[in-house]
Order: sequence, then structure tokens, then C-alpha cells
Amino acid sequence: MQDVIDCFIDCEDKISSSTFTYSSNEVLEFLRKPLENIGFKVEKGKSKESKIHVPVLFGLNNQIDKSFNADAVSSDGKVVIEVEAGRAVANNQFLKDIFQASMMFQVEYLVIAVRNEYRNSDDFSKIYSFLETLYVSSRMQLPLKGILLIGY
Repeated sequence: MQDVIDCFIDCEDKISSSTFTYSSNEVLEFLRKPLENIGFKVEKGKSKESKIHVPVLFGLNNQIDKSFNADAVSSDGKVVIEVEAGRAVANNQFLKDIFQASMMFQVEYLVIAVRNEYRNSDDFSKIYSFLETLYVSSRMQLPLKGILLIGY
């Protein structure tokens, strides 16, 4: 996970939400090479062929019946990365990311990257507080070993 964090640190001067208002796809484009260099497969576009499909359900003959898309996935399939911009808090996209990663076959860790600043709101702090409450309360157990929240 430190390698993933280092990718964001290395790109910080290019993606910082205090300076730039890039979309999540634009941020992902800056992160593509660094993430690929540490063994991640990174979404290349919005077409069906460019997306990364992570299996959720299997049917007859072990055929994939259902999959969810991820922005990036580790070579062993255990780490999924989702990069969010404006929708992270406003549309509760981070909750959808948590749900989908929890359903993905063999995924153990979720990395959610969110803007620190979005329309005079600190999305990172809001999601951090939510995740802290989720883990401290112990009322809901997720099948993930961990969630890494990165603010950019």
C-alpha cells in the first residue's frame, strides 16, 4: 500500500485539488504510469473495452455473470483503486465504491482517492469521519481487510 501512496505523493504537484479542478479521469491519467510501474492495471477510457471488469458473480461453467468496474486493480486482484472527484461526497460515490469492492471476487483492499477541496468542502475529512465511525462502532463488518483513503 505504501507504493500506492507513493504514486499519489509523486503526482501531488500535478493533481492537488487546492490548485487544480481535474475530473477523476484526468487525475487517473496522471497516475497511470506510476501505478502501472508498480503492477496495477489502470482503466484506459470509458469504452467497454477500456474498462477494468472485476468479477462479482459466477455462473455455469465458471462464466462471469456479474462484474463491477474499477479504476485500477493490482496484478494479484487483491487491491482495487477508485479515484473520485466531485461525486465522492455529493453523490455518496464513496459508499458505492465500498459496496462494490466488498462484492468483488478476491478483493481484500480498497483505495479511495478523493479531492481535499471541492466547492468549499473538504471531501477527504467528511469521508474520513464516516470511515472512522464505521470502524470504531463495529456495527457493520466489511469483508475487506482494509480501506485506504487518500486525499489529493
